[in-house]
Amino acid sequence: MSTERPRRAVVTGIGVIAPNGLRADAYWKSVREGLGVLDRITREGCEDLPLKVAGEVRGFDPSDLIEEPFLVQTDRFSHYAMAAAQLALDDAGLVHDGPEEPFSIGVVTAAGSGGGEFGQRELQKLWGQGSKFVGPYQSIAWFYAASTGQISIRSGLKGPCGVVASDEAGGLDAIAHAARGVRRGTGAVLVGAAEAPLAPYSMVCQLGYPELSTVEDPDRAYRPFTSAACGFVPAEGGAMLVVEEESRARDRGAAVRAVVAGHGATFTGASRWEESREGLARAIRVALDEAGCAPEEVDVVFADALGVPEADRAEALAIADALGAHATRVAVTAPKAGIGRAYCGAPVLDTAAAVLAMEHGVVPPTPNVFDICHDLDLVMSRARPAELRTALVLSRGLMGSNAALIVRRGDESAR
Repeated sequence: MSTERPRRAVVTGIGVIAPNGLRADAYWKSVREGLGVLDRITREGCEDLPLKVAGEVRGFDPSDLIEEPFLVQTDRFSHYAMAAAQLALDDAGLVHDGPEEPFSIGVVTAAGSGGGEFGQRELQKLWGQGSKFVGPYQSIAWFYAASTGQISIRSGLKGPCGVVASDEAGGLDAIAHAARGVRRGTGAVLVGAAEAPLAPYSMVCQLGYPELSTVEDPDRAYRPFTSAACGFVPAEGGAMLVVEEESRARDRGAAVRAVVAGHGATFTGASRWEESREGLARAIRVALDEAGCAPEEVDVVFADALGVPEADRAEALAIADALGAHATRVAVTAPKAGIGRAYCGAPVLDTAAAVLAMEHGVVPPTPNVFDICHDLDLVMSRARPAELRTALVLSRGLMGSNAALIVRRGDESAR
């Protein structure tokens, strides 16, 4: 009988490029203070579109972290992903060394629509000037797998690589995929998602979503769980995490920041929000079961918080269905109300916030929300100090995917 300890997947690095911060520490400071950064969209060509408010990443210069040859080949969504990946690797202190090491580190990203801005620019050249003016990188820059490929090439990571395309909840599914890979033998996986949906072509595509908010006041455009809920606003950016095998991390002296403990996923169909109640509750139960976690052990829930009345009600009821009597006592928060929903990047940002919240012993507030019409202990106005050992992160996609992720607090040394 083997006495070898089971392999555990742990988080050792966090990299963030978000509307409210360009590194994990800046992001956490804004999240903790409940700062809302939603504002009028300033991107060229978007002035006359019905969508007026979003979470833009401002002050970001990709050349600070990424070399020019990679920048000219890629769209903005890959710039965000590559920059966040570099920050995560630096945070984890992960540098591969030796001929075998690159094969032990993989890359997994989740993607929504890919490189719309790059694709639009090249299509404009095609129809305005002719095919000879279309650059060769059009064939790859728009592709939803571009970020995984470019991160792998740039960092020399040759382990298992992949892309998860399972709607917005794919951000959590990607983390689970990485954790499974680590448990099965991969040394580490660089995992996450980043999106860039604020180009004219991309925005026109989003206008078909009935859940999208077209309110022009940034303070009122995205207010989940309230009687004034009118939909969500999009955001760009995202986060990357280093998920690593625990003993490997400890052997190299890395701090174990969190444990990826459990995951569950279901599918209930596009915009069928009443049905998402059952699907999300099922995903939560599966995640709890995989983590060996009782409902009363959950200390904080990072909500999906779509901002659509039917969807918010379904989520509140799903939390009650899965957590039982504990549902009205557990702290719930939705930091994305202050920055918008970055599609696949949104739940990865929430996971990063969950890890940081457990490290700092604080539940961050939900920006722009001052009243609530659901039976939840939603943290509003200001952060709430708390002993946090277990966090539940939730996500649903507009096409019908549901996911739940359980993360446990890591070492005291990482706090």
